[in-house]
Amino acid sequence: MSSTPFGRTRWRRFSAVMLGGLAATIGLVVLTGQGVLAASFSISGMPFVVTSPRLHGYGFAQYAELDQMEPGSPNEGDTGGQVVVIVSAIRDATLDGLCQSIELGGINLKITAGSPADPVKADTLVVDSDVITANADFKTIDIGQDASTLDRVPGKKGAIGVFGQQAEEVTLTNLRQNNYATTAARFYLPNLRMAFTSGGC
Repeated sequence: MSSTPFGRTRWRRFSAVMLGGLAATIGLVVLTGQGVLAASFSISGMPFVVTSPRLHGYGFAQYAELDQMEPGSPNEGDTGGQVVVIVSAIRDATLDGLCQSIELGGINLKITAGSPADPVKADTLVVDSDVITANADFKTIDIGQDASTLDRVPGKKGAIGVFGQQAEEVTLTNLRQNNYATTAARFYLPNLRMAFTSGGC
């Protein structure tokens, strides 16, 4: 049998990757919150789960788009580095608690924040997902609108000829999303906690 300290080498590499990824995540949150980053960027291609018991928002728009990974990304698989996503944009969003987790080779990086008494709040929240499940309640909804003409969320609309929908108000309960990207002009996360856990959201 080999005497190479396999476990030690693996954990050193894992720690280096995780610390780099964590720093990038924190930097992304800070820069997005300050309005430095644009709404679009190259995705990592690693999906993450987001759940919330209840999301309420004013100004809602939704349409399809194509997200792009950096050329040569190890996560592109047989996708060619492209992922078709559902873009959901909310002008003013409030969440009665938030859980976000990403699986990283047998361990999860898990983020929790907020509660019904002290909710998570976001301005111009934009989420790119390939799967969304929830109980949905819309007010004043337009379904089948050309995505290029959406106007419920300023600056957030799709390409001409693409199917879109929008609503004046939205409430989602038991929300679960499989996401590839999230951006916001402002993201308030009370009681934020980040930790490595055995289970995700």
